[in-house]
Amino acid sequence: MISYHGLKLVFRDSTKVQRLGTYSYTRCKYLMCCFSSSLYVEANHSHSPNMRHRSESGCSLLHRNQHLFYHKRNIFSKFWKNAQKRSKIKVEQPFFEKVLPGCVSTERVVPSHIQVPSYTASATVLSEEAITVPPSTPDIKTKTDIDGMRQVCQIARKVLNTAAQAVMPGVKTDEIDKIVHDTAISLKSYPSPLNYKGFPKSVCTSVNNVMCHGIPDDRPLQTGDIINIDVTVYHEGYHGDLSETYVVGTPDPKTVDLLAVAKLCRDAAINICKPGEKYSQIGEVISYICEETGYGVVPDFCGHGIGKYFHGPPCIIHCKPIITEGGTEFVILDDGWTVVSKDGSRSAQFEHTILITDTGVEVLTASVT
Repeated sequence: MISYHGLKLVFRDSTKVQRLGTYSYTRCKYLMCCFSSSLYVEANHSHSPNMRHRSESGCSLLHRNQHLFYHKRNIFSKFWKNAQKRSKIKVEQPFFEKVLPGCVSTERVVPSHIQVPSYTASATVLSEEAITVPPSTPDIKTKTDIDGMRQVCQIARKVLNTAAQAVMPGVKTDEIDKIVHDTAISLKSYPSPLNYKGFPKSVCTSVNNVMCHGIPDDRPLQTGDIINIDVTVYHEGYHGDLSETYVVGTPDPKTVDLLAVAKLCRDAAINICKPGEKYSQIGEVISYICEETGYGVVPDFCGHGIGKYFHGPPCIIHCKPIITEGGTEFVILDDGWTVVSKDGSRSAQFEHTILITDTGVEVLTASVT
């Protein structure tokens, strides 16, 4: 499985793996990915019963110079039916506060009965047989693995939905961290970011100019802020990952547009995923959408595999697209985690964990109605 701020992939039945190139999906029974990008048009799309079959009837292909190119304009029109009506008039940039790190509270306690991943030294550690380090190549998931992923991804969705209800002016990101932590524990799950390579909190909260990996602290949210909440939980040996970007208070037109394009990128890219498809086409689709809408996409943070490990191969460029209003250059602050835009501009990101099947794709982190 592949994961984090982007695509998470899972493969099943290793006997069917066939290498198609450096950036290709294997022709596997099942491929699961954590698809973290800014592409999600409407929540209803991921709830559709036809979601796993959409990639079959998706965008048309053009064959030029022995290479396949997606008819990207068709993708853009399909997912954004009002694209031609989209205003080309520049909207005044709304005021927002550039965020700097605040005071970080002490590490939250994990009860001893909670099963934890191998990278943390506290609580109940898995047996040696159950500990899995990331493989050197994408691995094929068994039916048991896929069932476990389906379960943990729905737990992650519940945790995120609960945290999202707290997004309002005056709420500190540290309070959101507590909600994520407590909700995960109540669901007998471990908040995966906690102690992962030294990360001090249970969730990533990235506000305004923070592109990703923001550490929750004592800064209260303000009206007009945007915040990405990136949740990963660990349950019965598997990680499930997703994130969404929310507006604090009433959104202005510019913010609505940024988030809509970010969601569009995720959904359109998920739509083309299927066995045999090249990884590179994901980035092609997302780049095209950003070019058409006037936004940038940060190329340095990629989608990845996920499963019994938090992050693993393959690494997929743009699969975890961070869509920015300004430039794509960034700075990593002294805490070693917080990534901020170099020019102070805002960015948005949306992420799913998906399963590649024989017929297309299944979004494991979609809300189940």
